[in-house]
Amino acid sequence: MDKKRTIIIIAVIAGVLLVGLGTLAYFYIQKNAENEEMLKLAEMDKKEMENEYASFARQYSEMKTQINNDSLIAQLDKEQQRTEELLEELRQVKATDAAEIRRLKKELATLRNILRSYVHEIDSLNRMNEQLRNENMQVKAQYTQATQTISSLTTEKENLSEQVAIASQLDATSITMVGQNKRGKKARKVKDVKKFVVSFVIARNITAQAGNRSIYVRITKPNNEVLTSGGTFVYENRTLEYSAKRDIEYTGEATPVTVYWDVNEFLSKGTYRVAIFADGHNIGNASFNYEK
Repeated sequence: MDKKRTIIIIAVIAGVLLVGLGTLAYFYIQKNAENEEMLKLAEMDKKEMENEYASFARQYSEMKTQINNDSLIAQLDKEQQRTEELLEELRQVKATDAAEIRRLKKELATLRNILRSYVHEIDSLNRMNEQLRNENMQVKAQYTQATQTISSLTTEKENLSEQVAIASQLDATSITMVGQNKRGKKARKVKDVKKFVVSFVIARNITAQAGNRSIYVRITKPNNEVLTSGGTFVYENRTLEYSAKRDIEYTGEATPVTVYWDVNEFLSKGTYRVAIFADGHNIGNASFNYEK
């Protein structure tokens, strides 16, 4: 009788162990899948930054061929070298190193502003050169020379078009996200959040074309699911879901924007990410932690 009882106990313990091992295996596989997805998104973000750094370096190289000013060429050469050094730093950084990626992303925003200033300066020089050439043509009365000069200026402007496109890209700054409870007050715990309020500023950019803009805000939960009602937009030949959309009239001056997301699902604690898009570009990103 004792032997039979012992066998039953051993069988029960073995069954419990098997169930426990199966549960652990399931959670391990699930966790690995989530980590792989997060790593893939981080790699995509890092690759996009590398492409933009490389594009900036190319723009400096092209601008140096379009001017005949030794002092300005030296400045452009210095900025190009700094850009290439930062690009090399980025290539050596792991996509999972959030602190370094964040630092290099701030450096990227600084480089974009510097590039815009040089685009303005070179454009001013080109306009001055155009005026001088026109005056010279009037004095010499040489129609052939005037035609050649105008043709040359047209070519230079076409070469600058790509640089102007980069400089005219919008930037979303001062991004905040506040979770409100049912009374419209700031929620202390994520379980009490009934509405997310996302606010930011479209920075001043006199090179950007004025007019109506559609701004898309994409909020992702800690498990990388998007808070969405099914609306989509196109980004880099892909269709992405967005959480909220806001149409604004942009005049080139700093423009504050606020969007809202009504929560109708379970929210878990952790890191929530906000990505902002406009004109087919990712113009701003931020993350917010809910510990409780």
